[in-house]
Amino acid sequence: MLIFNKKSDLSAFLSPLLNQNKSIGFVPTMGALHQGHLSLLKKSLLENDVTVMSIFVNPTQFNNTEDLDKYPRTLERDVQIMQDLSNNIIVYAPEVEDIYEGYTASESFDYDGLENQMEGKHRPGHFDGVGTIVKRLFEIVKPSKAYFGEKDFQQLQIVKKLVSKYNISVEIIGCPIHREANGLAMSSRNERLSEPAREKAAIIYQILNSAKEIFKRNSVVETHQFVENEFKKHPEFQLEYFEIAEETTLLPISEKESNKKYRGFIAIFIENIRLIDNISLN
Repeated sequence: MLIFNKKSDLSAFLSPLLNQNKSIGFVPTMGALHQGHLSLLKKSLLENDVTVMSIFVNPTQFNNTEDLDKYPRTLERDVQIMQDLSNNIIVYAPEVEDIYEGYTASESFDYDGLENQMEGKHRPGHFDGVGTIVKRLFEIVKPSKAYFGEKDFQQLQIVKKLVSKYNISVEIIGCPIHREANGLAMSSRNERLSEPAREKAAIIYQILNSAKEIFKRNSVVETHQFVENEFKKHPEFQLEYFEIAEETTLLPISEKESNKKYRGFIAIFIENIRLIDNISLN
């Protein structure tokens, strides 16, 4: 397995492959790998000649410095997990300096309003940071396809918009949410939960599934009320938001319309750790 810490070395290695028209699959991550990440890797390995995974905890997408400091960094373990999967994965694990060259700041992006909903509303500047790192990684790796999980569905839509608006030649592949046995959406942040909290967090997906059934027969307002009332029964959770939005625009809705795809989005705290999830409501 090849591991690169400098973009110049990675580019020098990949350049001849690009000249040979080899397809490059790319999986950008912040490390602390779990089965969700591995499912993206497996798909890339199947669909491309070469697969690159980046491991980089990007400071510009954290609006909470404490969250950045506490984000798990487990590079040695991550490399071992990848080696157990395949020796054909190329790892790019840069330092902040290699990416930002002494100026650790976000570019400013306009995603046609996608950035103003949900996560963007509650994490100011987050999607500028996401756009900055994803665009730079695409420029370094020059992938044919890039793989993103649907757990961060808003991020997935924003990356698609970024690629479209900046005419970046890469196909964005959205992959299904990978869940733990109890239904909790897999996330690197789950590692920070105590075992009891990790078990209790199964209720998030249970309530989302129930909300999907409620939404089929009831109004948007009634579905919101159901979710809010359910979490009131579990005071160890603090509900930050539950939104029902149209999938393409991510705009919250007040009434259902036929022939439109809707998704329920949620952000919630337990043990002061922020978890997100979503579910298709169609």
